[in-house]
Amino acid sequence: MTTMTYKGYAATAEYDPDAGIFYGEVAGTRDVITFQGKSVAELDNALADAIEDYLAFCKERGEEPEKASSG
Repeated sequence: MTTMTYKGYAATAEYDPDAGIFYGEVAGTRDVITFQGKSVAELDNALADAIEDYLAFCKERGEEPEKASSG
């Protein structure tokens, strides 16, 4: 398991050899935020996209996003 961060949000990531993908989930939020990619670069981009989507979704709904966990 690997830990990744983006904008202060921490996520864990793993590799699934059967599916041939990396996948992860952002930790420390009640909302489920997941991401996946076929390479480390795709995984990095997918984490950034997932966090940006989460922040945009919260803004669209007029809600405060949960604060990034401190790790």
